[in-house]
Amino acid sequence: MGDAGAVTYRRTGRPRRAAGSPRTLTGLLAGGLVALAVALVVAWFVAGRIGSAGPGPAMLVWHGVAAVLAVLAQAQADRRTGLPAALAMGAVVVITVVVLAVQWLA
Repeated sequence: MGDAGAVTYRRTGRPRRAAGSPRTLTGLLAGGLVALAVALVVAWFVAGRIGSAGPGPAMLVWHGVAAVLAVLAQAQADRRTGLPAALAMGAVVVITVVVLAVQWLA
């Protein structure tokens, strides 16, 4: 039959990271902030359509800015090693904690 349907993979030279690494956790946190921001926009839209109170503009802005900052920090954490990566991962955790504490626990 030959190799007509064969898939070849090119090695990138980067080491593979364990599934339980801190980068995985901070990636989940950043992704969670994005999902939360999107869910709040949807809730705002639906609440406006049915005439009920929904999330306010301040909450939408806070979550949007936090999601963008967390994704940017996570991108830096994924591209770097050592102290710069650790600081970027720490930034993702701090951003997540601050947004949840200020917007949800206050």
